[in-house]
Amino acid sequence: MRTQSPPAITQTKVLRRVTVTALAAALLAGTAVTAPGMAAADSSAATPKAATGQQDRPELQKATQAFVDAGFAGVQVRVHDKQGEWAGSAGVRKLGQSAKPPTNGSFWAGSIIKPVTATVVLQLVAEGKIRLDAPVAGYLPKLGLDRRITVRMLLQHTSGLFNYTGDFDPDGTYVPGISAAGKAWLDNRFRSYRPEELVRLALSKPARFEPGTDQKYTNTNYTLTLLLIEKATGRSYAEEVQRRILRPLKMRGTMVAGNRTQLPGPHAHGYYRYEEDGQEKVVDISRQNLSLLAGAGDLISTTQDLTTFISALNGGKLLPAKLLAEMRKPHPKMGYGLGLFVQDLGPDCGTVYQHNGSPPHGYGAFMHSSPDGSKTLTVSVTWVDEATRGPAKNYQKLVDRLVKEVFCGRQTAD
Repeated sequence: MRTQSPPAITQTKVLRRVTVTALAAALLAGTAVTAPGMAAADSSAATPKAATGQQDRPELQKATQAFVDAGFAGVQVRVHDKQGEWAGSAGVRKLGQSAKPPTNGSFWAGSIIKPVTATVVLQLVAEGKIRLDAPVAGYLPKLGLDRRITVRMLLQHTSGLFNYTGDFDPDGTYVPGISAAGKAWLDNRFRSYRPEELVRLALSKPARFEPGTDQKYTNTNYTLTLLLIEKATGRSYAEEVQRRILRPLKMRGTMVAGNRTQLPGPHAHGYYRYEEDGQEKVVDISRQNLSLLAGAGDLISTTQDLTTFISALNGGKLLPAKLLAEMRKPHPKMGYGLGLFVQDLGPDCGTVYQHNGSPPHGYGAFMHSSPDGSKTLTVSVTWVDEATRGPAKNYQKLVDRLVKEVFCGRQTAD
């Protein structure tokens, strides 16, 4: 079947009404910009470049460029397969400037920290310090948890706990939590939160369902898992991640963000656009505090480090085979195992193990791996977010196209 590229929505159309000079100057000053739109990207900056010493991969360049054509600000892509390693970027690092995103720049990786958290727990299971099917209340008695909730249920999102960033009742009524969206989040994006504070807020709300009877993706599960790791080891969560994963794998560009608000080294910028007093404003949100998502979304990383992690995990270097198999056993509702999504791409492509991530606004990331870790795809995307999600509404379609290109050798039809 003949395939087509997504309709090109050029940066000039999406970011159409502000002069480059005024916007760039305001963003460099770190201020909100009163603007009806944003500056167009330099078209010469939108062509990906293969990693040094690697052959040109036009099919990967095209799939990478598609993100920019659809209105995203910038994208970094890294592929490792039998042809070697390819890294490219497209779009712009910062609005109003022509420089492309670095091919291995740092970014807010969001929920990609969940498989990291799950891996640490399963290592503790292997060491006999935690039992996978034991009640979490036995380890953390002061929280007053339902004793039916097990460690496995936290990792698999089957605990039924309320999501502290807001959740829905069975009848569809929205129950607010700590705001992680819109202007309310923007105004509080540098606030620090303690993990126990987040968990106690969640526990103050009624459960969404009986433990083990359903599956619902909930950040509370992984923030609670952070507290479990600290209780079982007597060390901080960040120390355990560093000691068990980052240092052994030499993932020097990765860290648990904690209360850190600044991305280290070269990085692309994400933005949020909103309307106030009849005027559009654009804010650079590359600085933010992700303690709001402790253990569940507060990761800083690079495409190279995510490649290293997902390859090592699926290559059997981090967990015993039996526990890796448990991790990759999907619940039928969401296809989610213990910190990993299991995705069947069809008979011609096989199965991939993956996780995506996005802090509240402006950044997105995803990593995919073949079962043996020999073929991987890691990506970071930046955009100008807004109440309607801006170009992010096309995100999954573009992800699917790139995943198919890497793991099937072909693009998906539009």
